[in-house]
Amino acid sequence: MARIREFFETTNSSKPHPTEVECGYQKVTTPAGDLLQLSTYGSDARQSEKKTSQTLQLDRVAAAELLRIIKETFPGLS
Repeated sequence: MARIREFFETTNSSKPHPTEVECGYQKVTTPAGDLLQLSTYGSDARQSEKKTSQTLQLDRVAAAELLRIIKETFPGLS
């Protein structure tokens, strides 16, 4: 579980993951401002009950940077 401080591009070799998961999102209100929280849940093959696997939080600055990255990766999205 972590709050994203910075995004940077990597050049590591990568391939698609073999499993898919669900991702929940919610707004977390703090005195310093709102955060977007994304929480992934275990795959369908997980033997235990559904529970949070990983959580990421983004503040407004990080969310804006992620939006820029998404638009750069998927041209034509508005």
